[in-house]
Amino acid sequence: MATQNRKLAGSPLGGRIAGKSNPESAIALELTTVGVEDPWPAVGWEEAHWVPDSRNQYSNRERQIQTGPYQRAVPAHIAGVDLEISATLAAEIEEASNEIVRFDAEMGPELEPYGAVLLRSESAASSRIERLTESSRAIATAETGVDSSSSNANEIVANTRTMQAAIDMAETLDGDTVLAMHRTLMATEPDIAGKWRHQQVWIGPGHAGPRIADFVPPASDRVPELMEDLTAFMRRTDLPVLALAAAAHAQFETIHPFVDGNGRTGRALVHAVLRNRGLTVNSTVPVSAGLLTDTDAYFDALTRYRSGEAEPIISMISSASVRAVANGRELVSDLRSVRQGWDKRLRVRKGADAWRLADMLIRQPVVTSDLITRELGVGQNNVNRVLRPFEDAGILVASGSAIRGRRVWRSPEVLAELDDFAERAGRRSYG
Repeated sequence: MATQNRKLAGSPLGGRIAGKSNPESAIALELTTVGVEDPWPAVGWEEAHWVPDSRNQYSNRERQIQTGPYQRAVPAHIAGVDLEISATLAAEIEEASNEIVRFDAEMGPELEPYGAVLLRSESAASSRIERLTESSRAIATAETGVDSSSSNANEIVANTRTMQAAIDMAETLDGDTVLAMHRTLMATEPDIAGKWRHQQVWIGPGHAGPRIADFVPPASDRVPELMEDLTAFMRRTDLPVLALAAAAHAQFETIHPFVDGNGRTGRALVHAVLRNRGLTVNSTVPVSAGLLTDTDAYFDALTRYRSGEAEPIISMISSASVRAVANGRELVSDLRSVRQGWDKRLRVRKGADAWRLADMLIRQPVVTSDLITRELGVGQNNVNRVLRPFEDAGILVASGSAIRGRRVWRSPEVLAELDDFAERAGRRSYG
């Protein structure tokens, strides 16, 4: 088997870029080759030359370190590559696929409100891999549009919309779909949202250049062709769905087609593949929550993918799916218990609007009067009448003071269950 020019340490592909430049300084030299006996094509490498941008204030030491040749990836095309799956891995894929199908079937009759909860939980977990963390209360409050003070919460809300877009557009897995997903995620940054990058990016240390980075993705002029190849791969029907989704995710992170938001877009892409191929029909399996139990192993699997090993990332996504189903099933069960408990505590007549609010609170545990009016069609004059039984029963607690001039109510019980889910997701021993 041919060897790479260098061995890379594990690095979180899909994390925020540590640096980015003005136009690339590209001098393509020699590519490493991949032996024909390789089970999966490793990335090649090409050498290019870097000079730090003179418009930025870098120290002389930084300029000296970052000026000179560096190695960047040249990913192989994979649309027609055979994927050999061992018997052990095939058994893992089958177990995980069966768990996903069962869980999805369980969610079918009562998709709302639990489907929305699972989608938000997956978004929060995916963001947490990027070290974007926030409490369930802050995330739910940001969703109301009242409080935008938490940038992390706002980014997680944007990621939820990205996940939903991935599912909504899953029927067509092409470049335009990927661009639309990214445009949704990065809507507050129009200069880069929904656009393939036109500059070199890198992962890991080095603000002034890529020479000491953990991983340097391919030159930007290779991105359109590589993404066209990747979307062709995602449309294949001869591979197990989870294997297809995992390999597509790893290839996406290797290409790193955007300036920012690659990790979150790449994990949303997993859900697009699962929905496109019919493994999920009703729900969102919080796969990222499963990955959180061992992010080091996840990053290592992505690195090994670049070295020509596809099995580790496929195994990682499969085992993460099994953990995610177990955690998601526990979350739904806990929320169902909370909701049933409210039936005994609410003192309202049958058919009253309050019962619709009870269901709404499971998926949206922080509400405002405007949100209740919009979601339930309740007139502003009647909102307090609908809210009062929930306050009397201790189901809703009003904020101590108005936020941006508007009152906010929260359900401590639902928020506690969501925080418990997030805590379980981060435990190595969970599942």
